[in-house]
Formats: sequence, structure tokens, C-alpha cells
Amino acid sequence: MSEAHLFAVGVLLAWLAGIRAYLTVFGVGIAGALGWLDLPPALEVTASPWVLGVSGALAVTEFLADKIPGVDSGWDLLQTLARVPAGAFLAAAALSPDGELGAGMLAAGAGVAFTSHAIKAGSRALLNTSPEPVSNWTASATEDVVVVGALSLAWAYPWAVLAIVVAIGAGLLLLLWWVWRKLFRRAPQPAPG
Repeated sequence: MSEAHLFAVGVLLAWLAGIRAYLTVFGVGIAGALGWLDLPPALEVTASPWVLGVSGALAVTEFLADKIPGVDSGWDLLQTLARVPAGAFLAAAALSPDGELGAGMLAAGAGVAFTSHAIKAGSRALLNTSPEPVSNWTASATEDVVVVGALSLAWAYPWAVLAIVVAIGAGLLLLLWWVWRKLFRRAPQPAPG
């Protein structure tokens, strides 16, 4: 694989980790363990039975916690401590030919993971203002599908998948901004007179 290809994979993995870190680590690890992917040396640790077991159990926990309004926002706050470092590691590990993690790619991965995490957490916090649970559950299920779908295509079409995921993120950001303005717009002031 070319360095540009691995760069795109690394950025994509960081973005996905900002949304679902444990599912992303588990997906990369299971693909490596089953021989579907030839993982870069630094990512081979994700195929360890211990990493697969822990990330799989945490992915199931996150799947359940993320479906409950209110609990999901608390979970997101707590997961800031896991998603950003996981994104940094995945990005740097994807680009590491010898197992050494580069500082520049660690920083880039952390920034990308933080950005996607902030968009996810912000959108979920706004959704929690809605009294019905359907929108929360739908958003969570959509995140699950996007992460699994993007992981399944990440190595074959990293630039296309990265473009799609970033477009979805930008669309969500615009939607968040629009909803925020609609919900929290100041009441019009009466004209002086």
C-alpha cells in the first residue's frame, strides 16, 4: 500500500474512533485476526485475543449505553478520555511501517478524533432535548451502521470513504448549527417607538 493510501486509512480510523472507539478497534482487530487484512505492524496489536475481547465487550457496552437518552451524553463525556487517544493511536499506527508512532500523525489523529467526537457528542446533547427516545435511538443506530460500513470499505477505498464520512460530518455540523439557532434564537425585540 502506498503512504498516501495508509494516510487516508489512518485519518479515517481516527474519525471513526471519535464516534465509536471500541467498535473501530474491534473491527480492525477482527479483520486482522481473520486474515481479511494485512495490518501494518503497529496495528497488529489490535488482533490480540486480549484486545479483541476487551474492545468487543466495551463495544457491546457502548452499543447499549448509547441507546439511552441522558446516559449517552454521560457516556460521551467519559469516552472523551478514550476516543481521542484511540484515534491518535490508530492514525499513527496505520502509517507506521516499522511499529514506531510518529508525533505528527499522533497529533493529527487526536485532532481528527476530537473533531468527530465533538460533532457526535454535540448532536446527541441536542437530541436529548427532544422528549421522545426515537430520534436518539435512530442517531445511535445510524452511527453504528456508518462505522461498520466505513470499516468494511476503509482499506479498499479509503479516500472515497473518508470523503463520504467527512461530508456526513460536515452535514451534521451544519444541521447542528441550524437546530441550535432555531432552538436558542433570541425572541425578537420590540421596535423602539
